[in-house]
Amino acid sequence: MRRRDFLKASSLALSYVGFFTAAPINAFGTSLKGQNLLGFRAINASTKDEVIVPSGYEVKPLISFGDPLFSNATPFDESKTINANSIANIAKTFGDNTDGMSLFPLDDERAILCVNNEYINPELLFNDNGKTMDTQKVAYEQNAMGVSIFEIKQGQNGFEVVLDSPYNRRITAHTPMQISGMAKGHKSMQTKADTKGELALGTINNCANGQTPWGTYLTCEENFDDFFGSSDANYQFTKSEKRYGLGTKSTYGWELDSRFDLAKNPNEPNRFGWVVEIDPYDANSTPIKRTALGRFKHENVEIVISKEGYVIAYMGDDEANEFLYKFVSKNKFDKNNPQNNKNLLEEGTLYVAKFEGENLSGKGEWIELSYGKNGLDAKNGFQSQADVLINARLAGSVVGATPMDRPEWIAADEKGEFVYATLTNNKKREIPNAANPRTKNIYGQIIRWSYSKNNHLNTQFNWDIFLLAGNPAKYPNDLRKGTSNITKDNMFNSPDGLKFDKFGRLWIQTDGDYSNKGDYEGMGNNQMLCANPNTGEIKRFLTAPIAAEVTGIAFSSDYKTMFVGIQHPGEKLAPSHYPNGGNSTPRSTIVQIRKKDGGIIGS
Repeated sequence: MRRRDFLKASSLALSYVGFFTAAPINAFGTSLKGQNLLGFRAINASTKDEVIVPSGYEVKPLISFGDPLFSNATPFDESKTINANSIANIAKTFGDNTDGMSLFPLDDERAILCVNNEYINPELLFNDNGKTMDTQKVAYEQNAMGVSIFEIKQGQNGFEVVLDSPYNRRITAHTPMQISGMAKGHKSMQTKADTKGELALGTINNCANGQTPWGTYLTCEENFDDFFGSSDANYQFTKSEKRYGLGTKSTYGWELDSRFDLAKNPNEPNRFGWVVEIDPYDANSTPIKRTALGRFKHENVEIVISKEGYVIAYMGDDEANEFLYKFVSKNKFDKNNPQNNKNLLEEGTLYVAKFEGENLSGKGEWIELSYGKNGLDAKNGFQSQADVLINARLAGSVVGATPMDRPEWIAADEKGEFVYATLTNNKKREIPNAANPRTKNIYGQIIRWSYSKNNHLNTQFNWDIFLLAGNPAKYPNDLRKGTSNITKDNMFNSPDGLKFDKFGRLWIQTDGDYSNKGDYEGMGNNQMLCANPNTGEIKRFLTAPIAAEVTGIAFSSDYKTMFVGIQHPGEKLAPSHYPNGGNSTPRSTIVQIRKKDGGIIGS
């Protein structure tokens, strides 16, 4: 790092450690019990094609898909012309379908924003609504995804993007990436283009994210299977390929690119489904795929520094009946020398969760996923630790992990005492269990866990359900109504995004059914809510435009500006024209929210 960036990372590290300094646990209470955290007036559900926030707040766009990051780029083209120029140009603009994001302060007015661009909506990208695909359209989509990194600066009317900043960068499906950890060089990672299995190209389906105390950004690869298909209709899928959802036909037609054709490159999918570490302070740095954290459909990574100094990474596998994971670093975090931390995610131990209990609470266990332990051996198809990591889902099943209702975001509270996870829904749930108590779960829930003496190194934990989402207006007499903190005034479905602010507020974002009909009557568009974890109180803070998901959240250093992602407005040709109105194409957008009196968000 350059000296000034070293100092920035050092400052970030020190504040991060302070954020997670642990206080003693007292059952399921916290050190902020009794405080009134939710100082805003809750808003009503909405079906309008706009972002609505509480009285006393203002909201405006920061950046939308196709907006330039460089002065030599042209803005989004409503003509949707696809050619060599537009393919190159889209890689110099803000990517599509904004998702997880993190802010890295530079000074009092400037910061770097790192943002995932999860996937694409062909029905909105192309004049034929994506009904046909060719290699040029595939190339355009590949450049529209990945990660956008750019500088923002505060002005009189809010933050603005700094064009041509030395920090500005687009990472796409073609960006070279190092492969690190035990899976590096494994035969399953080797391809014709990379016979050593050490250098992958690109990152795709980047869902949620993480931020390390040593100043790097973690982007998580989720539904990579959507981009692979086979030109051979008789391709024989392995047990692992089936478990990860690979099929003969991709969702997006990318098998037109031979790299994503299983018949021609059967190992290419093994190079996706990882957590990727990026240095936002160096636009010339090579991202690193950290295979020690396991391969699955990653949602986000929540980093906690244990009392002993080890890095704990909590992760969810976002698919019905998949698992929750924990990684513990081999080496300790050095808060005084950030450079010593750059490879902390290179080595460590991966665990998977097992839940037991009744009445929405109980005990759990983290089971080690190490070769040679707990049945992870040749008898069960594992020849090495690399095999375990590449096939983490299969390993989790072997050791008896609990299938969950689509684990999504994970967030640790302001003291690191409790860890919360959204279980967004599971319409495939046939047999309920203590942590997933409803069959055909259409509403979702938030679970949380804690440790004796607040020791994140423990393999035993206590857990309970913080909330069951539901519709008490429609189902007042069974579990579909949700827990008592869900009311007719704040009801929602499919909790997804999750983040604590430094004051202890828990922000909840939804990605659910926005039909406002049947089981979802009264819920309106997707939304963002805020919870007081000490009392269970929940208030609706934001509602999204038509068909949009609310995902990704970051705060300015002074917590007076909140950045929120509005993803896929108008998906499936729903009647949205957000953010520009008229007959414009709807575009994913990051909005910035401020209190009109200049106060702290949420206060």
